Amino acid sequence: MDMRVAAYCVITDDVGRVLLAHWTEGRRAAWTMPGGGLEPGEDPARAARREVREETGYRAVIGDLLGIHSRVIPAGRRITAETDGPLHTLRIVYRARITGGRLRNEKAGSTDRADWFTLAEVRALQRVKLVDISLRMAGLI
Repeated sequence: MDMRVAAYCVITDDVGRVLLAHWTEGRRAAWTMPGGGLEPGEDPARAARREVREETGYRAVIGDLLGIHSRVIPAGRRITAETDGPLHTLRIVYRARITGGRLRNEKAGSTDRADWFTLAEVRALQRVKLVDISLRMAGLI
């Protein structure tokens, strides 16, 4: 069984909108939380900060740990067809806040754009389950 550890952030602005990134690596494109996989030996909070910067253009300060979500993806449901075993994912979710930078789209990465959405708009988006999981952890839904 393969394992992937990733760190994500729940970031809201002054009017309650949520920052999301548009993920393009899956079987279908969908909105997700800004974040991603840890590099070998990387601290999870540092990874979350790095990923927010890469995917959105913003600099962020990492706040409270909201929770850790564990999921095992069966081999047949993995996004890479050349793998033959299940994938165990551990997703570490933090609260974060923007401290600088400006919104921009990632180039040549796993996401192609980022944007702010109201909670009502989020409900209408094509999104991965991690969005709802993270927003629940943050007490936003």
